[in-house]
Amino acid sequence: MKSNKEIQEMIAKRAAEELMPESVINLGIGIPTLVAKYVDTTSIFFHTENGMLGVGELASDEEFDPSLVNAGKLPIAETIGASYFNSSDSFAMIRGGHVDIAILGALQVDEQGYIANWAVPGKNIMGVGGAMDLLVGVKKIIVTTNHTTKTGEPKLVKQCSYPITSVRKVDVIITELAVFTFSNNQLVLTELMPGVTLDEVKEKTEAAFQISPNLLTKS
Repeated sequence: MKSNKEIQEMIAKRAAEELMPESVINLGIGIPTLVAKYVDTTSIFFHTENGMLGVGELASDEEFDPSLVNAGKLPIAETIGASYFNSSDSFAMIRGGHVDIAILGALQVDEQGYIANWAVPGKNIMGVGGAMDLLVGVKKIIVTTNHTTKTGEPKLVKQCSYPITSVRKVDVIITELAVFTFSNNQLVLTELMPGVTLDEVKEKTEAAFQISPNLLTKS
């Protein structure tokens, strides 16, 4: 059985396959932050909403600069040609459609394509963050998440019971079990992860979904 860390890395590696060269990508907190290690950062430009384009991975602890952090307060490095700007300009980039892809974590995604990822009813809210703006302004939304909660409850549900983040629908959902796309107002299973069966996906998914006639199985 894979550890949660191994599961997260697998999801991040699969998400990296969705990225095209010369794209501007925003990474959310959690699994999305792992994606950068699986791409060529000389041809993909990572954006953070607190004001930087050209985010890179730290090569060593010696590179750590406390002034360089992403929106999740994690230490980051500069890539060649990195640029800085204030938060208002950063959000103008998002709202103006200048970010190609956002990779977000999720608490729930429902069969209508809506995502809930900013608040759990009854628990303290640390802050809304940039997810609402990203969902509205970014060209493509990829969700990376464990397929179920720590207690085994499905995260792909019929209808979100947590507050939704936006009425914008997601485009791709990647979990440790499968890859789904949302098209023609339907959730479509397009790919099974290695060692995963269709029955397992059905068992652990509450949301209704269609099965692609070209369903892939990762080896």
